[in-house]
Order: sequence, then structure tokens, then C-alpha cells
Amino acid sequence: MSKLPENASSSAPVRAQDRLIVALDVSTARQARELVVKLGDAARIYKVGLQLFTAEGPAIVRDLVGSGKRVFLDLKLHDIPNTVAHAVKSAASLGVNMLTLHASGGPSMLKAAVEAAGNSLTLLGVTVLTSMDDDELSQVGISARVQDQVLRLAELARNAGCGGIVASAREASLVRGLLGEGFAIVNPGVRPAGAELNDQRRVATPAEAICAGATHIVVGRPISHAADPAKAAAGIVAEIEQAQAGK
Repeated sequence: MSKLPENASSSAPVRAQDRLIVALDVSTARQARELVVKLGDAARIYKVGLQLFTAEGPAIVRDLVGSGKRVFLDLKLHDIPNTVAHAVKSAASLGVNMLTLHASGGPSMLKAAVEAAGNSLTLLGVTVLTSMDDDELSQVGISARVQDQVLRLAELARNAGCGGIVASAREASLVRGLLGEGFAIVNPGVRPAGAELNDQRRVATPAEAICAGATHIVVGRPISHAADPAKAAAGIVAEIEQAQAGK
């Protein structure tokens, strides 16, 4: 089994700051570095996704890791088992903490990835993208409702040995109820109350996500586009702390 991320069990005492993943959804290393500097100690974990990784490659990941930051590498791997296994080994060599792959790649792909990862990083199975709803799922040939497909893929990822899954906060409580504790649930599409939804459809506030059972939340534009990113991040951390205290 790939190792569990810190705080994978929602019942473990954890610092609220360690539940926040800030998305570096920018196009250049310069923009990424500027945002990290603005945030300072307000954030510790950063998401590097397809936009930034395609533009800057592994160098930006090495820079972040070298500066003491933890990296959530969100590449959503989906290929034949051998190719994915080699990609996982490459990611591990960069020193990332978490790496995503599509759970819909199937058990053989997931197991190959888990074997390649060993205890070097946490593999997270992506279930259903937060931009999709029941109608879009139907259009790609999946007749199940979103929540049913999320549960099916979450169980598949867990059985293959993944350390957690990625799903919206709307399904988090169902996944937690099915799979129990000791399994990471990462929620993207998290928006503070009043923030624009942009291209996300299945969204929740930070407090809603944590109360539903998420171990980590991913926040992008509400922080990166804020006039004061550090203040915005601190506000989200404070909301997480309140949610933790009320659980």
C-alpha cells in the first residue's frame, strides 16, 4: 500500500494549516514563486497541476521541495500499467508527497502504481472530476449517478492499495462512511462562502468539506486571485480550525 499522508485519519489531531493545499494554477515558475513568497508561512502544501507542470516541468517541483514545501503533484495519470508505474517512480524521485492518478484506469493500473510507489509517496485515486455532474457522466457512457460512481471508484482505489482518493465534498461523507478512517479524502472545488464558482459544479465551503470527512482541501483562485493571498489563506485555515473544533 502506498503510504498514507500525514493526517489521513480525520480523527487524528492535526494542525488546520496542514489540511490546506494551495493550487499553483499559474503558467510560469515566476508566477508560482511570487505566490509562494506572498503566502509565506500561511501555507505549507502546494498543488502543481497540468498547467504549471506542462509549462515548467520537474524544475518547479524541485524548487518547491528544495525550499521545504510539500508538493501535491496533480497529474491525474491514466495510461497502461507499465507507463504509469514508471511515471510514479519519476514523481517519487522528485520528492513529492502526493500524486494523483485516475481510479478509472482500473485495478491493474492502480496496483502497478502502488507497487512502484512503495512507501515513497501517497497515491490518490481521482474519482469523478468536480466539474462534472450526472448529465455529463451520462454523456461519456456512465449511467451511474455521480455519487455512486465516486463510491465505486473510491473502493477500487482503496482495494488496490492507494492511500486516498480525490472527490468533491458532496461525496466525502459517503466515502468516509463506506471506507472508514485512515484513508485520505482530498476535496478540490472548495470555495469560501461568497466566492465565484468558476468552472466548478460540485463545490463546498472549507468548513463543509472538513465536517463531511475531508482530510485535505484544495483551494486555488480564492487565494491566488485575492488582493492579500496570505490573509485569504489565513481566513480559510481559521474556518478549518472552527470546523475541527465543532466535530
